[in-house]
Amino acid sequence: MFSWSPPPPGPLDKLFQYIDAHQDEFVQVLKEWVAVESVSGQPVPRFRQELARMAAMAADQLQRLGAGVDVVDLGSQQLPDGQSLPLPPIILAELGNDPKKPTVCLYGHLDVQPALRGDGWLTDPFTLAEVDGKLYGRGTTDNKGPVLAWINAVSAFRALDQDLPVNVKFILEGMEEAGSVGLEELVRKEKDRFFSSVDYIVISDNLWISRRRPALTYGTRGNSYFTVEVKCRDQDFHSGTFGGILHEPMADLVALLGSLVDSSGHILIPGIYDQVAPITAEEIQKYKSIDLDLEEYRNSSQVEKFLFDTKEEILMHLWRYPSLSIHGIEGAFDEPGAKTVIPGCVTGKFSIRLVPHMNVSVVEKQVKQHLEAVFSKRNSSNQMAVSLVMGLQPWVAKTNDSQYLAAKRAIRTVFGVEPDMIQDGSTIPIAVTFQDIIDKSVMMLPLGAVDDGEHAQNEKINRWNYIEGSKLFAAFFLEVARLHASDARNLP
Repeated sequence: MFSWSPPPPGPLDKLFQYIDAHQDEFVQVLKEWVAVESVSGQPVPRFRQELARMAAMAADQLQRLGAGVDVVDLGSQQLPDGQSLPLPPIILAELGNDPKKPTVCLYGHLDVQPALRGDGWLTDPFTLAEVDGKLYGRGTTDNKGPVLAWINAVSAFRALDQDLPVNVKFILEGMEEAGSVGLEELVRKEKDRFFSSVDYIVISDNLWISRRRPALTYGTRGNSYFTVEVKCRDQDFHSGTFGGILHEPMADLVALLGSLVDSSGHILIPGIYDQVAPITAEEIQKYKSIDLDLEEYRNSSQVEKFLFDTKEEILMHLWRYPSLSIHGIEGAFDEPGAKTVIPGCVTGKFSIRLVPHMNVSVVEKQVKQHLEAVFSKRNSSNQMAVSLVMGLQPWVAKTNDSQYLAAKRAIRTVFGVEPDMIQDGSTIPIAVTFQDIIDKSVMMLPLGAVDDGEHAQNEKINRWNYIEGSKLFAAFFLEVARLHASDARNLP
């Protein structure tokens, strides 16, 4: 175990002063990045052009810092409707190759979720708006703001002619919100080249559990996404002509979806909880120490009542128990007004968030067996098909390695508190990819507050989080270097 003393005030004081003095410039760059509609989930040429433009802007920003930048062309994506669209490139950038220094690799993504003013945004989602210290705009917290905070930290060292205490690498992609198409293949390809010298991998693509207290994330849930199609024929029916004489696909589908989870959130699929890792007393103690104000959390979420009453129960059901969510139905009439049709074919969509030690293939088998059993009991003449669209394993890190210790020290230096050690109920597939392929320490160092609204209307990042986060990342570089030097001295 290492003893700890705060880092020397000189270098950090100057870095922090520089970041404070140039915060308006950092916000202006974020404004320029937010203005790019780099939407990956809607496969249309205009958004693919915007993704390419966003990648070019990020590459230019890194090159101006002196980084060697490789813009990797991933070719084209063939879509189910037959069209082919170019994939946005992946950026591999490097600053420094001193073998005496540790190498930190920073992952981020430049793409964003779709957003329209008419969806309920108070301002144009692609025009950064500052209100009461909050920077509103699509991508501010997910993930353009955190990516720029890392760049801000590097730029502070460069502007002050301070030697970067670590070698820094960036891997920035443009398809994270659409399944990171092409990323895993590139990581495998670059394992023995770009990643060969990497010691630590850091991801800043999630949020604190609190508005006030920084956090370190050591685990995320996986995700199994399913579709279930019920089909009678390709065309819809007139309900006056056919209602009452056939098995309606929508009625079958509603029964199937209703069989998946009860009103308390308990998943009804037989055997689904059998693989879940048992809870330990140590784990429960961790939940008790986490800074989560339930009333504030409920109010910021605009939820009248959660399914559970205690902080510990809510955290466990967010992080370490599986959950099942029903997302939508294709083929059904969903426009305003009355239309008396019987859909001829409908497709339901649902997903199960996985936790250790659940396995995607086992869950797939359990889901299919359950739905087939339910459908069989209905004696319907329709056809049913269940498909696993996406299967992503959960991720858990070792929290006693050097970079977690470095991050804790940096958080203490910048924020003056101990971080919450949290997990994340969402899924960040790249963490598992890095851990499995590169076999290096992976850490999540979030920057956003719990109320930032990633993926939602009025997404924002607090100016304070953005600027103090830039300081945090600068302090993290110094702490990683100090620990690396201490490790080297202790080698036999």
